[in-house]
Amino acid sequence: MTSTARPTGTPDSLPGSEHLGHVVFITAAAAMGGFLFGYDSSVINGAVEAIRDKYDIGSAALAQVIAVALIGCAIGAATAGRIADRIGRIRCMQIASVLFTISAVGSALPFALWDLALWRIIGGFAIGMASVIGPAYIAEVSPPAYRGRLASFQQAAIVLGIAISQLVNYGILQAANGKQRGHLIGLEAWQVMLGVMVVPAVIYGLLSFAIPESPRFLLSVDREKEARAVLADVEGANTDLDARVQEIRTAMRREHKSTFGDLLKPGPRTVRNFLPIVWIGIGLSAFQQLVGINVAFYYSSTLWQSVGIDPTSSFFYSFTTSIVNIIGTVIAMIFVDRIGRRPLALIGSSGMAVALALEAWAFSAKHGATLPNTQGTVALIAAHCFVLFFALSWGVVVWVFLGEMFPNRIRAAALGVAASAQWIANWAITASFPSLADWNLSGTYVIYTCFALLSIPFVLLFVKETKGKTLEEMG
Repeated sequence: MTSTARPTGTPDSLPGSEHLGHVVFITAAAAMGGFLFGYDSSVINGAVEAIRDKYDIGSAALAQVIAVALIGCAIGAATAGRIADRIGRIRCMQIASVLFTISAVGSALPFALWDLALWRIIGGFAIGMASVIGPAYIAEVSPPAYRGRLASFQQAAIVLGIAISQLVNYGILQAANGKQRGHLIGLEAWQVMLGVMVVPAVIYGLLSFAIPESPRFLLSVDREKEARAVLADVEGANTDLDARVQEIRTAMRREHKSTFGDLLKPGPRTVRNFLPIVWIGIGLSAFQQLVGINVAFYYSSTLWQSVGIDPTSSFFYSFTTSIVNIIGTVIAMIFVDRIGRRPLALIGSSGMAVALALEAWAFSAKHGATLPNTQGTVALIAAHCFVLFFALSWGVVVWVFLGEMFPNRIRAAALGVAASAQWIANWAITASFPSLADWNLSGTYVIYTCFALLSIPFVLLFVKETKGKTLEEMG
């Protein structure tokens, strides 16, 4: 699924305020998938210790229950494009909504550890679908002149979903008298935390009935009359519909369906390797995760409790971290087109390396389940700084790089490989953290610090700036 685009909109073709307001509503509705992406990804943070206690499991088993959702994410992301091309973007959103709902109910009412893991895989599949469908749909319905700004709705919705999930978890914990296994409405608090996701999941499904199908999909299935109506609705009455329909059809005919083989260097089959640009994309995706960012969103409550902070305060710090994440994302959205992708990445890498090193130093003073006051304060401040520097740099610029750096003829396939590398690295960090923390919490953060430091020469040596270049200039 790729979108058609014109570089700019002419004054006559720009939608009026009424049309633009409608487009904003459509975009926000589609971005609910991003909200659920963020919400479902991080809501588990509030349930980690309760799951460990309820099922009496060790760190290795606990990590697998937390990380297993990423398997579903990878499958959902890999298949969403084909599903959407067959049945439409809206139907795909509705399927994701149903899966989110099923996952929320099942996770809140598990019979045993194995079915909790199953519901998390189902939720992961929905996350994977939402991660692909939302951006593609938004690109396909947005007027060209506003596409960049409207595309940012997806990332903003993801970080908002993360923040709201932590706020809800904090509120539920307060209602349960600070006990993750305290009882509310006949369930334990952690079950309520996981079940609340039913609300945004249902809203997402309902909103999908209020927005139009993508004009690109409609043209692909010969429903031109409907496609024209949607284009007129979102781009304004002054739009030359004949020209727009022809433009989309021409772009669809010219598209090269890239395959895995297109990503390989020419040569004997036994020694063929990825093109250098593909390895760079894989490297960007891997570094984004190997600095340990998802520890902050999956395990922060557990982390703070392990160094002597009470559950209520640990949940509050998880919420404040997510607010910092939003602030950093807004900073990135403001500056990514002003100072460029590479400078932001280098600033972020440097800031993350310092913050992670300070966390490693602070955690080295851990004795049992406590930290001295000075080290505890440093750890909290450094953790927030780490998330800030990640959000204002790698959290956004990696996706910008991946969307711009690949030549047209291999873009779709290369993006798929890079995204797969990201899910694999995400799984590796998520599955390994509990056991690594049991081994040596300070040493774990030393590892993350090393990856942040290594990302600096990687960007300097291999990553080229893409700011100001058209996609055609990438080859």
